[in-house]
Parts: sequence; C-alpha cells; structure tokens
Amino acid sequence: MPIYEYECNKCRKITESLQKFSDPPLTDCPQCSGKLNKLMSLNSFHLKGTGWYVTDYAGKKPGIESGKSANEEGTKEEKADKTKKSDTVKETD
Repeated sequence: MPIYEYECNKCRKITESLQKFSDPPLTDCPQCSGKLNKLMSLNSFHLKGTGWYVTDYAGKKPGIESGKSANEEGTKEEKADKTKKSDTVKETD
C-alpha cells in the first residue's frame, strides 16, 4: 500500500497515511481538525536503463550455473544448425 502525505491548511503540519488506492483521501487534520491538502511526493522507485522484464528476476538462468553465458550457448546451437545444413547440402550433390 502506498504512503500518502497531507498538509494541513491551518497548522501546516504534514501527516503521512498508509492507504489503499481505493480509500478516500483524508480531509481533516488529526491534530487541529483543519482541512488537509494531498501533497505530491517523489517516489523511491526508479526504472533506469533499457527496461525491466518479468524474466529478469524469475530465477537462475541455465547458462549461469555452468559458467557459460546464454550467448555462448546460442552460438553453439547456431553452429550445430549450420553443420546440419551443410551436411544436407552435401548429400544432395
């Protein structure tokens, strides 16, 4: 649940409230019963870089356990496919 900040118009105190998205905003100050205004706050969650994908933190990747990267494994598969293709071309000659 997010934390919302409110400022009282009367006493200028800032109040933090842990609320659901569906909860109505607070209207009365808990200290002086003045009217509250909802403040815009900076969040502490930043996305940086090219993006975030669901698979980024889904668990260990198979290439990491063996000490090889996924690119190296893909390269081996591509080499095997090329070898198979060249064998089939030779058979037709």
